[in-house]
Amino acid sequence: KLTDLPTFKEKVAQQPHNVNYGLVGYPVLMAADITLYKADTVPVGVDQASHIEFTREVVRTFNHRTQRQVLVEPQMKNTEYPKVLGTDGVQKMSKSLNNHIELAATPEETQAKVMTMVTDPQRVKRTDPGRPEVCNVFSLHKTFSPVELPMIDTECRRAGIGCVDCKKILAKNINAHLAPFRAKRAELAKNPQHVWDVLHDGANRAAAIAEQTLAEVKDAVGLP
Repeated sequence: KLTDLPTFKEKVAQQPHNVNYGLVGYPVLMAADITLYKADTVPVGVDQASHIEFTREVVRTFNHRTQRQVLVEPQMKNTEYPKVLGTDGVQKMSKSLNNHIELAATPEETQAKVMTMVTDPQRVKRTDPGRPEVCNVFSLHKTFSPVELPMIDTECRRAGIGCVDCKKILAKNINAHLAPFRAKRAELAKNPQHVWDVLHDGANRAAAIAEQTLAEVKDAVGLP
């Protein structure tokens, strides 16, 4: 079952020289993380759909065999844009693939990264009309540039705006969107003890839920 999951096959294709149990067993670890805390909704990208369905299957099987509703069958929650492509415009945005835009990067680093993004491959010259529907930069504009979106769509199609200017607008809007997050991050960085206190508090509350779930699971299967 695990080796049939699309995510496993994708990773094997990416790194055939490094296929290990970490790749095979990851969905099991993910299922444990979800069921241990009885999560009923899991916000994930569409690429994780097979993992959530695997978790649901594990839950149904366990509850059926024990004849108890111990584990919760989670539902997947997608955003309006369930899959975001990376700067390469081919694979999903991922830090491991180095095609991501770092949330904590500086505005200058963000702009530099955006400027490397792949656009419409058929738009070779500045005077060539573009096709926003196939441009990865435009797909991010849908999230970060709602005000300028109609203008960008129109001007791209008639070559009224070039890819460089289009990327600059995107970088500006991404930086504006992330500014509050970055400010809060900088504020928290000044008080690391507070961060550790919050993490410890969350860990303690999560541990209490996990302990209760494990007790119910052991009771269901007849373990002391």
